[in-house]
Amino acid sequence: MDPRVAEIFPPLGVRVTCGPLELRGIGDTEMLALLDVVQDGIHDPARMPFFFPWTDAPASEMPLSYLQWWTRGLATWSREAWSLDLCALWEGEVVGVQGVATQDFLTFRYGETGSWLGRRFQGRGIGTAARQALCALLFDHLDFEFITSAAFTDNPASLRVSEKLGYRDNGISWSKPRGTRAVTRRLLLLPEDFVRGEPITVEGIEPLRRFIGLDA
Repeated sequence: MDPRVAEIFPPLGVRVTCGPLELRGIGDTEMLALLDVVQDGIHDPARMPFFFPWTDAPASEMPLSYLQWWTRGLATWSREAWSLDLCALWEGEVVGVQGVATQDFLTFRYGETGSWLGRRFQGRGIGTAARQALCALLFDHLDFEFITSAAFTDNPASLRVSEKLGYRDNGISWSKPRGTRAVTRRLLLLPEDFVRGEPITVEGIEPLRRFIGLDA
């Protein structure tokens, strides 16, 4: 990626490393690699782990749908409502996405994490490491005061990751991703409860802090 693009849109210049894990901004190269992972499969088609069932799109429509999601993140960014979605790599291979979404962050100082991994990368501790690295970034470098998460009650893998990291129960809610009711377990992580992984190394954080309004 041309570094001038990250100068214009600093989220693209963020890079977090921790052992074999890397989280970095999603440029066009990462977007295309992620599309390959999506098309290779993320979850059992009989189950839907996402609140918006984007993986139900027909295979012929998925490339355009994913391109639209990627460009929408740039087009709709504002300090009032922003997301930081990072491409996750394990030992140099693109494996999925780890991100956080916020509303009125400068007032509330929290956001909700979301993620996915390709099916062939699941069950290896990658999801736990990626969430730990992201939460460390948010608490230590972006002044988050707490972090939320949510998962359907029939998604034990996601709930286990939250439990490992120290999230507390924070109520339940309901949604209907495929037209039928699904129960969502909501979770809350405080800095003092956070179970950390290995230390992270961060690049590109100062421009991002200015971009979201933390530093003058």
